[in-house]
Amino acid sequence: MEQFGLDHLWTNADVVQKAVAILLVIMSAMSWYVIAFKSWSLIRLQKVAASAREAFWQSRSIAEGMEALGEDDTPFRTLAQAGLDCSQHHRHHEGTLGGAMGRSEWMASGLRASIDESAAKMQSGMSILASVSSTAPFVGLFGTVWGIYHALVAIGLAGQASLDKVAGPVGEALIMTALGLAVAIPAALGYNALVRANKNIVSRLNRFGYDLHAYFLTGTRVGEAAVTHAPTRLEAVSAAKV
Repeated sequence: MEQFGLDHLWTNADVVQKAVAILLVIMSAMSWYVIAFKSWSLIRLQKVAASAREAFWQSRSIAEGMEALGEDDTPFRTLAQAGLDCSQHHRHHEGTLGGAMGRSEWMASGLRASIDESAAKMQSGMSILASVSSTAPFVGLFGTVWGIYHALVAIGLAGQASLDKVAGPVGEALIMTALGLAVAIPAALGYNALVRANKNIVSRLNRFGYDLHAYFLTGTRVGEAAVTHAPTRLEAVSAAKV
């Protein structure tokens, strides 16, 4: 009895079937690369996010607070730097067109722009996962339909239409559909997991930005105005710059 399987499918496949198989392999490699790279980046961000806010507010100076937020490319440090830059820019441009916007609006605009930019960076590469998860099943299905068509043509020309002669080639062609699903399912699951993780980071950025907005305007965090305590060096420096 003739043996069927992946080896037999590849050996007897035409150019179209081989192109479909190679395309599925490329799509799978791209999706797994994005999943691995984005997961590593999000794990690093999650570690920073877990302690960033408290580490910043417990610092004794703005410089020390910036260092506590981690590397220069972290969204939390970028956000704090954006707030500081907005505060200094508005103070130095009061009375000019650059300082015509109200201080609160200017600060909110700068912080929102920083958050949006960080969110866009975290979303980079996600379109690959979305595209792979939505198109891979159809790519595999195309390979299956193409394989079944040529298998049936070959069987018809040979004049052998018995079930045992049809089932093997048709079943072999269905492997392409299975490969398409094997590529699409991890991409879809990875996309959903990464989107949830990104939303969590953006939510923490929004809370941190809200605190920064209030702090650079009033010299205190949200909810701390009524608390009696000795001001830290960070509060004193920020209040003096405001």
